[in-house]
Amino acid sequence: MPSTNPRNYDATPSRKVAFLGLGVMGYPMAGHLALAGHEVTVYNRTATKSIAWCAEYASAKAPKHAATPREAAAGADIVFCCVGNDDDLRSVTLGADGAFAGMKPGAIFVDHTTASAEVARELHAAAKALGLQFVDAPVSGGQAGAQNGLLTVMCGGDAEAFNAAQPVAMAFSRAFTLLGPSGSGQLAKMVNQICIAGLVQALSEAIAFGQNAGLDMKQVLDVIGKGAAQSWQMDNRGKTMVDGKFDFGFAVDWMRKDLGLVLDEAKRNGSRVPVTALVDQFYADVQKMGGNRWDTSSLIQRLK
Repeated sequence: MPSTNPRNYDATPSRKVAFLGLGVMGYPMAGHLALAGHEVTVYNRTATKSIAWCAEYASAKAPKHAATPREAAAGADIVFCCVGNDDDLRSVTLGADGAFAGMKPGAIFVDHTTASAEVARELHAAAKALGLQFVDAPVSGGQAGAQNGLLTVMCGGDAEAFNAAQPVAMAFSRAFTLLGPSGSGQLAKMVNQICIAGLVQALSEAIAFGQNAGLDMKQVLDVIGKGAAQSWQMDNRGKTMVDGKFDFGFAVDWMRKDLGLVLDEAKRNGSRVPVTALVDQFYADVQKMGGNRWDTSSLIQRLK
């Protein structure tokens, strides 16, 4: 069942937790856990980021950094993770220095990486064989959602592990919802990315069309944003697209990674996703323009 009580720092007792991966999303997510009063140990592949995080949250409850995922996970009740892809996820969980090797029996690994459903099921099985618990929990809400503690989290896994992790994860979540067995969170995130791809392309075409027609597109967006065309993308990216600003965190490179996961899964389950496949190629065009690190709303650039 979902919870929608963002950043209620006093709602749950202090727990010993670890956070692996201090990127654009992980850094503030780990910060919210520290501010909520949890005892947090962090690990990042580049150790200077872990050191900087500990310095920033020095006033929190004994923040620590570790040299390996195994050391970070030692003694933790819950290990959170947010890394880049399937291979990164395997590298921080498996092997002699992986988190699974350091976790105590019954501890929970909550993975916020956007990865494949296949790797989620693989790691769920590996964790279970070791007496551990695993929840795949990709997020939506972008950099702003992570910074504000208002992420939407889509989870797959066992109810017992989910129920134990949910109150702690609400430190950085607006909603934290179990959608089914292992892999369900990753599949739901793919649904999310399919929706975003189509919406951003349609918004790009609409703005470019209106500009070519000589309309004041900021005024037009104000008007149609009160009607049936309204969307989060229109509200939050429409006017910045008009201004040609594309520095809002979720990069084209990462969107192409996510859409690659969608297309692979679509082949497996027999889904037809022609619009998604087309927009993926449009993002490839943006990459060729040098827009690898532009945010996803930069699709409009290929229309100019």
